[in-house]
Amino acid sequence: MPKIKTNRGAAKRFRKSASGAVKRGQSHRRHILTKKSTKRMRHLRSPACVHKADVAAARRMLPY
Repeated sequence: MPKIKTNRGAAKRFRKSASGAVKRGQSHRRHILTKKSTKRMRHLRSPACVHKADVAAARRMLPY
């Protein structure tokens, strides 16, 4: 039986946490930063969890 390939696009976007949840980076941090407040940018720095409706798809793309 061959190994399952990891989706490389997903591997760059998601990480599994120790508890098994799937972490993701926040969006809206790439450009047009001058109008965004410092507080907003600070909160976007921290990782978030993938929504529970999308966790199964993310786990399928990251088998290992």
